[in-house]
Amino acid sequence: MRAVVQRVLSAKVTVDDEVVGAIDAGLLVYAGAAPDDGEADVRYIAEKVSGLRIFPDGAGKMNLSVAEVGGAVLLVSAFTVTADARRGRRPSFDSSASGEVARPLIEALEGALRAAGLRVATGRFAEHMHVESLNDGPICILLDSRRIV
Repeated sequence: MRAVVQRVLSAKVTVDDEVVGAIDAGLLVYAGAAPDDGEADVRYIAEKVSGLRIFPDGAGKMNLSVAEVGGAVLLVSAFTVTADARRGRRPSFDSSASGEVARPLIEALEGALRAAGLRVATGRFAEHMHVESLNDGPICILLDSRRIV
């Protein structure tokens, strides 16, 4: 499982001109699953997202987690984060899980983030979404449960 984590001042996702998820300050997380991902991959990403110390403390040092600053998470499923673009100019999505495999994993990630005490808003799985964000920093972190990045 991979996730692109962005520190934001605000973010929202719309589907067919309807806002389906929105947060104020916190993390915008684009998450995608691989065909052989499982519970351990979900747990790894959830622990990293909830524990990343990428918010400034009183001294301005990145030392606080999203929970410590009272932030929220906007979780957006995005199979494209598992794409392989090493060859040619068109990315391959062979390393992306099918919808049947990915949906329960993304739902499990949402549940794990909620279980960690975070407020979580989401997009809509397998829908064409428009995502707006006001990045802060910018701070963008790539997480991979296989630890290859």
